Amino acid sequence: MEAADKNLIYLYCVTGKAPKLKEVENLVDELYFVYQLGLYAVVSKVKESEFSEENLKKNLADLEWIKAKAIIHEKVIEGIMKNTCVIPFKFATIFDTEDNLKAMLEEHVQDLKEKLKNLEGKEEWGVKIYCDIERLKAAVIHEESGILKIEKEINSSSSGKAYFLKKKKEELMKEAVNKRINEYGQESFELFKMLSCEARINKLLPKEVTEKEDDMVLNSAFLVDKDKVSEFIHAVDDLKTRYNDKGLNFDCTGPWPPYNFCNLSKGKEQSG
Repeated sequence: MEAADKNLIYLYCVTGKAPKLKEVENLVDELYFVYQLGLYAVVSKVKESEFSEENLKKNLADLEWIKAKAIIHEKVIEGIMKNTCVIPFKFATIFDTEDNLKAMLEEHVQDLKEKLKNLEGKEEWGVKIYCDIERLKAAVIHEESGILKIEKEINSSSSGKAYFLKKKKEELMKEAVNKRINEYGQESFELFKMLSCEARINKLLPKEVTEKEDDMVLNSAFLVDKDKVSEFIHAVDDLKTRYNDKGLNFDCTGPWPPYNFCNLSKGKEQSG
């Protein structure tokens, strides 16, 4: 006789007031909240056959499974945050029992409440900048006197000398492009940082992940006061226009669950 498939507790997010589950109850079976010391943990029951430590490792090798489950995870959190401030927890944060979940909430109660207070009335927005290198090179040529000078020399030089001049031009171009990318990225980040409460720079993502033709040159996140969001977006639009002829493309998205400004996102998975 097969053993019964035990239920585990899946944690989505924590709030400081009773969450409105009607926004998201159609997404997940058995969605409810667990209350402890003024905190509300939004959870659902999941099966051990999918989410036990051993079975989860197997499922994480299945990209289609991850994609389907991760979309639900994000939609639940985004639905809850429409009505209240949330601390989002990472995908597949699992507890063996409600008592283990309550123990985590009790252990971190002060930290969680401070974070909720800090996040109140704010939204996370992401800004990614991509660069069309060839367009930037075309702009740089007209702005760098050293490169223009070599261009003229190449046209009037013998093939041997022209070869070395071209190598020199490539080096100068690479230096100039990297310098411009750093300058434009830093200037953009500092401007957005001034309009936000907190800011983070994240790792650049490769084209295989972004699925874009252009290189990512800035991956940043900002915690913005809700009443300043329109000003923040306007600033992004201004830079889009200013840097368009330099080959820079700005991708501004949000509001997102504030993962970048919580830090406490691991909990105690598989607490037992």
